[in-house]
Amino acid sequence: MKKYKIMMKTIDDIKVFAAAAACCDEELDLSSGRYVVDAKSIMGIFSLDLSKPITLTAPESFNDEEFLSKIKNLIVTE
Repeated sequence: MKKYKIMMKTIDDIKVFAAAAACCDEELDLSSGRYVVDAKSIMGIFSLDLSKPITLTAPESFNDEEFLSKIKNLIVTE
């Protein structure tokens, strides 16, 4: 599995992420603590603790450069 830490600080960030995720054919998950939701579900996104970075998990075969370029400003490096 590929994992990316992302931070969504504003509603616009959430809209950008949700729109980009909706265009992906792959299964994507978001997790915060012990909670995991479908990354394509805007209601799921809002149910997470967005005050700190969350983890985006994608299959090992995931290589959607268009998606990653759309969310590049949301990816945080530790």
